[in-house]
Amino acid sequence: MMPRILSVGTAVPPYLVKQLEAKKFAHRFFSDSIEQLDRLLTIFEHTGIDTRHLSRPIAWFQEKHTWKEKNDAYIKAACQLGEEAILRCLKPLGMMPNQIDHMIFVSTTGLSTPSIDAHLANRLQMNPKLKRTPIWGLGCAGGVVGLARAAEWSKAFPKANVLLVTVECCSLTFRHEDQSKSNLVATSLFADGAAAVLIRGKKESSHEGNTTAEIVGSMSHLLPDSLDLMGWDVGDEGLQVIFSKQIPSVVQQKIKWIITSFLHEQGLELEGIQHFITHPGGTKVLQAYKDALQIDKKALAGSYEILRKYGNMSSVTVLFVLAEELKHQHAIGSYGLMSALGPGFSAELSLIRWI
Repeated sequence: MMPRILSVGTAVPPYLVKQLEAKKFAHRFFSDSIEQLDRLLTIFEHTGIDTRHLSRPIAWFQEKHTWKEKNDAYIKAACQLGEEAILRCLKPLGMMPNQIDHMIFVSTTGLSTPSIDAHLANRLQMNPKLKRTPIWGLGCAGGVVGLARAAEWSKAFPKANVLLVTVECCSLTFRHEDQSKSNLVATSLFADGAAAVLIRGKKESSHEGNTTAEIVGSMSHLLPDSLDLMGWDVGDEGLQVIFSKQIPSVVQQKIKWIITSFLHEQGLELEGIQHFITHPGGTKVLQAYKDALQIDKKALAGSYEILRKYGNMSSVTVLFVLAEELKHQHAIGSYGLMSALGPGFSAELSLIRWI
């Protein structure tokens, strides 16, 4: 039996920011340093984002904060958001946190030792024998990678309750001294959130959800000589985002071949995919997917909708798209393709099937 997704829980911080408000903040912040700012500020309308959630009120970002202050805020927010997402994931199944056997924790927007999963295990009084796998550095690809690692563990230990938890506080990486265009782009996109996914290999009717999908397979594809396309530049003030203008063109050139190669390994053609669960890093990337795969915009409707409501939450975002997809009734045996791109530069894929 293939590993199955039994439940997904999501959480966002309390500070809702409308895109117009974020644009006004950017105008004040960058007005003395970026030429032709008014022209560049149109990016806020072109993101496809209406609202986002931040871990701190927008006024907090008007003041300079040390890396320690920002990282302390990350730890606090990550623990709160992770706990909320876990409880929302387990509640529909009638499960308690101490029933989890293995927790895989994914994040790239802050640092903590002990890792955040240890904090969560203490906060939720989880089993002292809980196995933990913290993963750092995967960026936007982390949600799909974490799901793949959880599925592999479930195959090896089919009776285990495996919990994937992703938490990102992208907004807290904002650098007050960074007047670059990359920081402006990040200000137009980044948001915070968390997601938790429960996966199990062996069927137990007492813990079944209403909608179930199984994870059929996964693939990672690392593009050579592409380390500079996406990531962090670590400086005295913290993590500085790296966004290459080449990302949409790389997607358009490479993604179809990568996806079709993966599907052929699974005995499928691109036409056999009914549902696309794509990380919405931005409208340009989604458009590149659409053009490369020659699919209708409706096929990416879930990704566009999550982007509109929540912005880019890095690794968390694709799991929000998955959560929405699982709310709908799909034909038994229909396939969904999860995909995300991340630092490396890598494409991460997971094939799921409704059962």
